Amino acid sequence: MVCLARAGEALRPVARRIVDDPYARLFLRPMAQNLLAGRRSPLPLAGTSAELTTFVLCRHRAIEDRLAAALGAGIEQVVVLGAGYDTRAWRFAEALGERPIWEVDFPATARRKARLERRHAGELPPSTLRRVEVDFERQSFAERLLAEGFAAGARTFFIWEGVSMYLTRRAVKESLAGMTGLGGAGSELAADFWYLVDAPDPASFLRRVTPNLLALLGEPVLFGIHPEDVAAFLERQGITVHETLEAGALEERYLRDDSRRCYPAFYVVSASW
Repeated sequence: MVCLARAGEALRPVARRIVDDPYARLFLRPMAQNLLAGRRSPLPLAGTSAELTTFVLCRHRAIEDRLAAALGAGIEQVVVLGAGYDTRAWRFAEALGERPIWEVDFPATARRKARLERRHAGELPPSTLRRVEVDFERQSFAERLLAEGFAAGARTFFIWEGVSMYLTRRAVKESLAGMTGLGGAGSELAADFWYLVDAPDPASFLRRVTPNLLALLGEPVLFGIHPEDVAAFLERQGITVHETLEAGALEERYLRDDSRRCYPAFYVVSASW
């Protein structure tokens, strides 16, 4: 669904796109490709809030702005945790140069993506992509990265997108410890977090119910932290927050369409150590 959101955004006029991803369509299943075929504008994603789709796109853009700045400042390598069908390895190929970008993901997803990459090799630019398969229930992503040749202690940019809310608090802290143990001084983290919106209006009530619905689909929301508390939480993990972008800030920075709004229960954090 996230990949479909990026592919659909490519149907908008260039000036109105939040994210410009010409490769997302290559990783869609045939049914999703058929949904987009012949359209001149994105389609509403069935069962998905338009606000949530907009947040996903703004989240992507905010992380990519930080990534571009970090690459320009000399970051040495990039890690995408829970990569899914991320396409930054190709979209940032020129900026990355010879620097590696590591994608860490569950074996089945990583292997399907690798097959699709081979199938579309002529449409994708050369990249420095390195895949690391991890069964997150049984293996340490830090140990797997090191086993595959990751340069421990180098300045690293970690992308942790759409993951934290599905982990326990303990797993979140262990994941952060893994990152700080791998990346040397000057490393950065770009991540998103979820929190329970506590406003009394009906829309906020529905947002509080949504995590229960996700549990029925097998993806329960387990971890939430309010934007007011995230800096102190990360500080205790040895990480310093530089920017927290809530829905309103993302809308102000990235939206060129007055009809679009971001889902307010999520926000993006930029941090370093």
